[in-house]
Amino acid sequence: MRSKKNVQDAHISEQLRLLHDALISIVSEMNRLQRDEAMVREAGISLDRALFPLLVGIERLGPIGVVEIADRLGRDYTTVSRQVAKLEDLGLVQRRTVPKDRRVREAIVTPNGKAMTDAVDAARERIGRAIFATWEEQDFAQLVRLLQKFAKDVGAIGVHLPART
Repeated sequence: MRSKKNVQDAHISEQLRLLHDALISIVSEMNRLQRDEAMVREAGISLDRALFPLLVGIERLGPIGVVEIADRLGRDYTTVSRQVAKLEDLGLVQRRTVPKDRRVREAIVTPNGKAMTDAVDAARERIGRAIFATWEEQDFAQLVRLLQKFAKDVGAIGVHLPART
């Protein structure tokens, strides 16, 4: 009879370290300013590289409050507030008061902003296809499935760590 091993049963310390190292490498690579500049060029858009991840974040997560998007991007609220104002001046986002709490203003992408993020998505797909060109279809599908599962579980734990046993 085959036994089912789960993560708690396995010797995972080294694997967790390797996973963490891989995630740090991926995040570090994706956070490079040169990467954002290349993405903006590939998308054929004109946008300050500091505003690029903010616009994409608002499009993906919006409508979203400035405090929340600042937290998600790991940036200072006042900096993000100024950057959202720049995006608003460019006609790429608009800010509106939240009906349930008039003190909170949320950002939402405009049609011009959406057209810009659509161009970024097309560029991201071209780059992604190049990265995964040599991968087997089932390997890519498994990576996507497992990363979605991982993201869901990381989100479920949030900033609260499990109690030590």
